[in-house]
Amino acid sequence: MEHNTQIQIPRVKLGTRGLEVSKLGFGCGGLSGIYNAPLSHEAGCEILKEAFNKGITFFDTANIYGCEGHNEIMVGKVLKQLPREQVQLATKFGCIVSGDLHDLQYQVKGTPQYVRQCCEESLKRLDVDYIDLYYQHRIDTSVPIEETMGELKKLVEEGKIRYIGLSEANVDSIKRAQAIHPVTAVQMEYSLWTREIEEDVIPLCRELGIGIVAYSPLGHGFFGGKAITESLPAESLMGVHPRFTGENLEKNKVLYARFANLAAKHGCTPPQLALAWLLHQGDDVVPIPGTTKIKNLIANIQSVAVKLTPEDLKEIADVIPVSEVSGERELEVLSEYMYRVANTPLK
Repeated sequence: MEHNTQIQIPRVKLGTRGLEVSKLGFGCGGLSGIYNAPLSHEAGCEILKEAFNKGITFFDTANIYGCEGHNEIMVGKVLKQLPREQVQLATKFGCIVSGDLHDLQYQVKGTPQYVRQCCEESLKRLDVDYIDLYYQHRIDTSVPIEETMGELKKLVEEGKIRYIGLSEANVDSIKRAQAIHPVTAVQMEYSLWTREIEEDVIPLCRELGIGIVAYSPLGHGFFGGKAITESLPAESLMGVHPRFTGENLEKNKVLYARFANLAAKHGCTPPQLALAWLLHQGDDVVPIPGTTKIKNLIANIQSVAVKLTPEDLKEIADVIPVSEVSGERELEVLSEYMYRVANTPLK
């Protein structure tokens, strides 16, 4: 694609509750070292400022990104340099993580007391008066969702959060949550090689007027080609992820090669085509790619200008058949928290 930094990023309503965001968001977690070494706060702030200046106003972070709230603190610093009311700030609570990628300890907690504690801590780290969109990061299988949502509703009433979101939630959890307080967005893994939510979550969200935020829209970097062209760092998520290891990686490289050829045909890069495909899935689908490099940020924004016909969309989906993607979509230690198996208990 031609280098054009004047692309206008459309603005869309995330669900029907009134939250307006940029059609392309920014996933901030990678700035604090999910895929590579963490950036300094200064370097991370420069990228986020550049994103804002180019029209990305929807920033996604979480209390577990980086050591000791590194990512929320970084995002808080950049917010001091931007007009706060023009930024849609999303963060999350509910996961407790310890150890490293090779010995990951993972726990999910959704008790009312923990909801409030996490919110207060995030407000302090971010150094803001309110959070625009507050997600339950994963579903606690020991606490009824009604109890978690009840506390979130109180936080809305107190003005500490404006909208409520869920992440990796199944159809039953979303329906039960919605009965307590309107859910504005559901954040799910969604990309060309992870599409199961098209069968259940997306139809429900559309029925209920809930927006869909697509995390890992580039397949943990797969569509960026990094795993294909270079060896993966041991400290990176990609170095231990099932789809990037052993025979799975070799099989997935074949899919990538086909996809790269198709991207060339469309006159864009593989990540641009992967994002463009998602951007064409509906105004209610908002991808949140992240990057540590300004040039990748600009390239991602250019995906907004890629125009695809219904025939193009089918051809793109067909070149990455989900049945041919090799490997589970998540680390084994996290598998019990994936949406199809993590059920909230009855109240």
